[in-house]
Amino acid sequence: MAKKKNNYLVISALGADRPGIVNDLSSIILENQCNIVDSRMSMLGGEFAIILMISGNWNDVAKLEDKLPQIQKKLGLVIAHKRTEERSQKTGLVPYEVEVISIDRPGIMFQLANFFSTRDINIEEVNTNSYAAAHTGTPMFATSMIVDIPANVSVTSLREEFLDFCDEHNMDAAIEALKG
Repeated sequence: MAKKKNNYLVISALGADRPGIVNDLSSIILENQCNIVDSRMSMLGGEFAIILMISGNWNDVAKLEDKLPQIQKKLGLVIAHKRTEERSQKTGLVPYEVEVISIDRPGIMFQLANFFSTRDINIEEVNTNSYAAAHTGTPMFATSMIVDIPANVSVTSLREEFLDFCDEHNMDAAIEALKG
């Protein structure tokens, strides 16, 4: 018997934080015979942001997709969605973790993204955080990124370029092979 092909839907939801928001949304997904296969959830200001990739057979995903306007209203969320495909396997790329800490100022994320983009290095994941330094209260910026470095790129040279770049922009940084 041929294996049924899964269909995939990415759902982005944003709403005021409250207890039970993840339970409510995941319960509706389960009730519609779909499965959460990947997710990111985070507090951003007073809002709870959710990004989910769900899978299911074509009919169940289509039914859930049709119900999203009612789910949005019922749960008090702003929901956007888009069909997608299963991610293809990466070949010839090595994942590296990039950590950067700096005094906060406009443009840091642009500078970092530009550094990697101009070298045809894809940023797979980014998490940023602003906070006050412990003893001084100075506004700080921290980011953790996963980048895919092509196997034919000299990591030693790239690391040196990146650390020099960060020194020029007064950023503390590290770039290391992703573990595990």
